[in-house]
Amino acid sequence: MKSMIEAFQNHQQLVPSKVSVTVSLMQEKDVKKWDAFVLSCPEASFFHRAGWQSVIERAFGHKTWFYYAESEGEIIGVLSLAEIKSALFGHSLTSLPFCVYGGVAAINDAARLALTNAAEELAEKLNVGYLEYRNIKSCNPDWLAKNLYVTFRKEIDPEEEKNMLAIPRKQRAMVRKGIKLGLLSELDQHTDRFFYAYSTSVHRLGTPVFSKKFFRLLKEIFTDDCEIMTIVKDGRVIASVMSFYFKDQVLPYYGGGTSEARELAGNDFMYWELMRRACVRGYKVFDFGRSKLGTGSYDFKKNWGFEPEPLHYEYKLHKSTAVPDNNPLNPKYQLFIKLWQRMPISIANVIGPHIVKNLG
Repeated sequence: MKSMIEAFQNHQQLVPSKVSVTVSLMQEKDVKKWDAFVLSCPEASFFHRAGWQSVIERAFGHKTWFYYAESEGEIIGVLSLAEIKSALFGHSLTSLPFCVYGGVAAINDAARLALTNAAEELAEKLNVGYLEYRNIKSCNPDWLAKNLYVTFRKEIDPEEEKNMLAIPRKQRAMVRKGIKLGLLSELDQHTDRFFYAYSTSVHRLGTPVFSKKFFRLLKEIFTDDCEIMTIVKDGRVIASVMSFYFKDQVLPYYGGGTSEARELAGNDFMYWELMRRACVRGYKVFDFGRSKLGTGSYDFKKNWGFEPEPLHYEYKLHKSTAVPDNNPLNPKYQLFIKLWQRMPISIANVIGPHIVKNLG
């Protein structure tokens, strides 16, 4: 009888008690505890940080809802959402536009369910076309999914030379070419040189540019966790990258090169130099970020020896009848891309931010 009682008691310890969860909207007073949770939660990413609310509202004018789930006075989950309402690209509620990762970051299923329920109620209230989560892992198997994006992440070896030798031979030769040509890296506190390289690059690709204000806000709000590294040759800007730092990771997020970058292996040197600097500083993961399947960006990252990991972008349709397809690979945008490439860059940099803010 005693052993049966002990077995029952042990079973009771394994069964979690019902968790009482409340969902609230983040206020100014909650920012510190929100970010403290994000830093401690294994599911959270840099894009779950509270600062994105200010960036999205101030840079683009979109309305946001930053929900957190709480139990016994402690945050147990977060979900950041933003609404985009565009006559051209549709009406959406997304976690999180302009970010590659999103969705719920939580420590248990009770928080996950409570936050998703709040999101679905908000989506119904706003009468959006669809609700979108940008997950690293599949979380809602009953939602529709888009298998378009992958991410590339790799561990950084503590020894600098081992990182160099881990780069496949042909790509390593490009890095060494940049070194031999005397390319140098410099850290910038301002966004001017970065924006010049970035805007030149995206114009060449036929993509609308983000506003200068957006990048200034990223640097202002995330301060030391947002770093700009510019590659120069004899004082000329060759390439530049804006990177985010989070936990033990470095994430090169926005970057580009001038017309000289290809000839001088500027981008190749730039990403190696970023990896080298991160290695010296003790970071452990190089997150090369999102790419679309079948693109030059995808091939470039594969050439570095990174293996693609599928991203799980999930959609709960409301008014819409199909998953959105707002990306440059869509054939209906090809004419627009060609026209954009021919437009003077001075004009493109004025018009671009008004278009790209509705793409998310």
